[in-house]
Amino acid sequence: MDKIERMKELIDIINDLNYYYYTLDQPKVSDKEYDTLYDELVKLEKETGTVFPYSPTQRVGGEILDKFEKHYHIERLWSLDKCQNYGELRSWDNRIKRLIEEYNSSHAEQLPPPTYVVEYKFDGLTINLTYREGELVQGATRGNGTVGEAILPQIKTIKTVPLKIDFKGTMEVQGEGLMPLSALKEYNERADEPLKNARNAAAGALRNLDPRVTKERNLIAYFYNIGYIEGVEFKTHMEMLQFIKDNRLPAFNYAKECKSIDEVIEEIEKIEEERHNLDVLTDGAVIKINDMRTREALGYTMRFPRWAIAYKFEAEETTTKLIEVQWNVGRTGKVTPIAILEPVEIAGATVRRATLNNYDDILRKKVAIGSRVLIRRSNEVIPEIMGVVDADEETMKIEKPTHCPACDTELIQDGVHIFCPNSLTCKPQLVSRIVHFASRDAMNIEGLSEKTAEKLFEELNLKDIADIYEIKYEDLIKLEGFKDKRAKNLLNAIENSKDPSLAAFIYALGIPNVGLKTAQDLAEHFKSLEGIKEAEYEELLTIPDVGPKIAENIVEFFRDERILEGLEKLLSEGVKPHYEETTIEESIFTNKTVVITGTINGYTRKELKEKIEEMGGKVSGSVSRNTDYVIVGENPGSKYEKALELGVEIIDEERLSEIIG
Repeated sequence: MDKIERMKELIDIINDLNYYYYTLDQPKVSDKEYDTLYDELVKLEKETGTVFPYSPTQRVGGEILDKFEKHYHIERLWSLDKCQNYGELRSWDNRIKRLIEEYNSSHAEQLPPPTYVVEYKFDGLTINLTYREGELVQGATRGNGTVGEAILPQIKTIKTVPLKIDFKGTMEVQGEGLMPLSALKEYNERADEPLKNARNAAAGALRNLDPRVTKERNLIAYFYNIGYIEGVEFKTHMEMLQFIKDNRLPAFNYAKECKSIDEVIEEIEKIEEERHNLDVLTDGAVIKINDMRTREALGYTMRFPRWAIAYKFEAEETTTKLIEVQWNVGRTGKVTPIAILEPVEIAGATVRRATLNNYDDILRKKVAIGSRVLIRRSNEVIPEIMGVVDADEETMKIEKPTHCPACDTELIQDGVHIFCPNSLTCKPQLVSRIVHFASRDAMNIEGLSEKTAEKLFEELNLKDIADIYEIKYEDLIKLEGFKDKRAKNLLNAIENSKDPSLAAFIYALGIPNVGLKTAQDLAEHFKSLEGIKEAEYEELLTIPDVGPKIAENIVEFFRDERILEGLEKLLSEGVKPHYEETTIEESIFTNKTVVITGTINGYTRKELKEKIEEMGGKVSGSVSRNTDYVIVGENPGSKYEKALELGVEIIDEERLSEIIG
């Protein structure tokens, strides 16, 4: 075959593989096979001296730009009007209906009743791509809507953006450039200067004159609108989205058509709940009229299209003042900083505390007492400090502690973390270990809360977890808050805990990085406590999901003389962990991947997951083409929509009851 023809063939093959790998997350070949094809293309380009602009080898250019050139969009890019409550949204709906009614009263060709499409509103940087004759020829920022900045070299670093598409006419397509939260976390773990948030990180990457910097941030993009297209007309917005997908441009897997504003509001509520499970920042929903002829009739104001509106969620980022830093001691002895903040409202809650990971984190983020900090609250967890906002406030350096704030023992450093080595009498460590040991998934000692554990530590002089089993009625009844019934209930719970499953016991021990799933895997592999205690590093590595660090932690844990003494004491007190071989029943779920969405009557999510696993199934958190079944309960999220889109089999609650029995 002619070398040039072979190059064109390789480009098509590699572009197809990239689409399946990056956009669909469905690799077609191994990395080695991909590299062989890519290396062949590079070799042929060198031999022929020919490089096509849409070649995958042109994703990252080596040149740093001197400046950004202006780019004039073919069609204007519009901003969206915004609303922040359902009253404003209903007013917009009423206005739409009135405008349609006015139009229909003076035109013979009537507009249909409005139906709406609801989409996620992503929090990144708007980008506008231009394709001509099937090739990506330009990428630009939104700018003022008419003129933006040309950023084609930066756009090319986004691996999900196709350099070549099937449509051969001229087209402008708009979308959002985004930095996934997982990519932000990975970047910040290795960066000297951490990025404050994913939105600024994406914008900064796309507006960086060096495309190699852009590439390092592993951006993605979602496309949602065609502003200009040559020779093609769309009847609906959903038809336009399908055209975008057909040309292998990445479009987010959620777009819901609604017949009324009440349905729109239901979808917004689902989005607000589901968005915390996404790997990208979202700050609202976008509502658009589906019918294109209606859009044309309604037109635009000076600033916005009349046929679309953005519903904005409450901000999840804000700034406030850092008042002090408290150092807390955990059950492993790790001493971590907690920021005490000037109270501030964020996402409907008053925030007074925020996370700082370690002292290195404090130094990298340049945080100081009195500084104004940017905080982000996500999914109901304690907010995290993302960085410092420039201000003229007087600040004071945060000092690294040298002694344990609880027991005054000299601290030790291990990597970026500091630890209190006094595991015997340091109160926060022992109390936390007791609470973990007694938790439901561990020894399940009901009534042994943190407050109770503190009281037992202080009043009964507990020195070790095994001391729990030596507590007597006479000890408890004299404690404040303990009467006959409470004392007997706690003693009964302690006694009943002596026959735990092996997995629960291993989890209860609190081995670093060994969670419930790993504890179950260890129990199923070794089938006895003795087997786990004597496990060799190499054998541990053969267990799925047990990596070098976890294997090392397990080996070191069972070599610690104090831990072994504590274990012997537990066993001598009558604790007898047991292993029961579980038989997986053959069922519809055997060797199938199952996703659960919505509320299932009669089951918690955890109970249903365990039941499916007992029946031989694997429960996944996301829907893909590899999903076999999606179990749908009340108020399902976007997983249900994706399942319908991909043709995944749906199991409703009635059928689930029949299957489970």
